[in-house]
Amino acid sequence: MTVDLSQIVKAYDVRGVVPDQWDETLAELFGAAFVRVTDAEAIVIGHDMRPSSPGLADAFARGAARLGADVTLIGLCSTDQLYYASGSLGLPGAMFTASHNPARYNGIKMCRAGAAPVGQDTGLAQIRELAERWSETGAPEPAATPGTVTERDTLTDYADYLKALVDLTSIRPLKVVVDAGNGMGGHTVPTVFEGLPLDLVPMYFELDGTFPNHEANPLDPKNIVDLQARVRAEGADLGLAFDGDADRCFVVDERGEPVSPSAITALVAARELAKVPGGTIIHNLITSWSVPEVVREQGGEPVRTRVGHSFIKEEMAKTGAIFGGEHSAHYYFKDFWNADTGMLAALHVLAALGGQDGTLSELVSSYDRYASSGEINSTVADQAASAAKVRAAYESDDVTLDELDGLTVTAEDWWFNLRASNTEPLLRLNVEARSAVTMAKVRDEVLALVRATD
Repeated sequence: MTVDLSQIVKAYDVRGVVPDQWDETLAELFGAAFVRVTDAEAIVIGHDMRPSSPGLADAFARGAARLGADVTLIGLCSTDQLYYASGSLGLPGAMFTASHNPARYNGIKMCRAGAAPVGQDTGLAQIRELAERWSETGAPEPAATPGTVTERDTLTDYADYLKALVDLTSIRPLKVVVDAGNGMGGHTVPTVFEGLPLDLVPMYFELDGTFPNHEANPLDPKNIVDLQARVRAEGADLGLAFDGDADRCFVVDERGEPVSPSAITALVAARELAKVPGGTIIHNLITSWSVPEVVREQGGEPVRTRVGHSFIKEEMAKTGAIFGGEHSAHYYFKDFWNADTGMLAALHVLAALGGQDGTLSELVSSYDRYASSGEINSTVADQAASAAKVRAAYESDDVTLDELDGLTVTAEDWWFNLRASNTEPLLRLNVEARSAVTMAKVRDEVLALVRATD
C-alpha cells in the first residue's frame, strides 16, 4: 500500500492529529529522513508541553541516532528557544509543537544549522518522500556507529542572550500581566524576566497541553478577553499574550486595548534603526501603511514581501535586513539568526515603554495611524472565482492592482488584500483606510462581493 503523508506535511512543517494521522513510529522515520536530507552529524531537539510531545521527540531522536547523528535533547522549550539552540550550537534542529492547534494535534518545525528554515523547497519535500518510502519498505539500514543522545538545558543561556540584546537595566518599574495560555510562555517568561524591574502578574502559567482556560491563539480576540480584564483590574502598564509555543507575542495597552502587530512592528523597527542607521526592514504586504512610513522617516529601507515565515526569512537573508514583522505578530531579528522571536519583541516594547514616562497607548499612537479591519475570513466554494469577481469589480484607472500574494487593490485613501487560505476553503480579507468610515465602506463592499451566491 502506498503511504501518503500529504495531509500532515504542510508548506513549512509537519502537523496532524496524534495518533490518528501520525505517531511515534512515523516520528522515528522523520528523524532518520531529517538526518539523511540535511546530512547532519549532530542535531538538537526540543518540545512543547503537549502530552504527546516527549514521546514523539524521543522517537525522532532514535531515528536520527540510528543514522549516526549525535542528538542533543533540550526538553521543554519555546520554538524560539529551539531556534536559539540551533543558532548558538550551529546545529540543525527540530521542535515538536502544533503551536496554537487543539490538544489532539502535534507537529514538527525543522530548521538547518543557524535556524535556517526547512520548507517544501528547502528539504521538507525530500523528508516526506523518504518517510513515505520507509513506511512501506521498513526503516533504513543503521549507521555503522549509532549516534549518541545527551540532554542539555538551554533556558538560562537563551534568556541571557535575549537580555544582552535589549538594555532593560535602567527602565522605570513596570507592572506587566502575562497570559501564557498554559503554553510554553509559562516556562520561559519567569527566567527571561528574572532580575528585571518588572512586577509580573502571571496568568495560566501552568503547562497544560489540553488548554483548559482558552485556546493558546491570541490572534483570536476571544482568547485575550481574560488578559484585557486583568490588565484593567490590576492597573497594569501593559499585558502580553503568547501563543502555545511562545514564538508569537501580542500586546495590550494600559486600557486593555489591543495594540496592532503593525504598530509593534513600526516601534521595534524604529528602535533597530536607531542602532543600525539606514538598515533594511522587512514587512509583509498586510502590515499597515504606517510601517513603511515609519521606516522611511527613520532613514531605513522598507521591503514588502509575501505572507509567511519562509518568505520573510529568505528576504532577510537576501537583503541583510535587521528586522522584519508580520501582521500575525511574528517578529524576525538579524541578531537572532533571522528567526522569529516574540519574546525579543516583548523586551523591546518593555524597554521602549520603561524608557519614558508616558503610557503605552500614548507611545504607540504615532505608529498606529490608520483604520484597519483586521483579518476577516469568508468560506467560499470557489476561491479563484470569488477573487476574480472582486478583481473585475475594482479594475479601473483609479486604483493599482498587484498579485504578489493574492489580490491587493490600492487607492489614494484605502487598500485591501484578498488572499486564499492554503489549507481551508477560505478567502482572507484585510482592509485599511485613512478613516474608519472609508474602511467600513470598502470592507462591506468587498465582503458583499465575496459572499454573494451566484
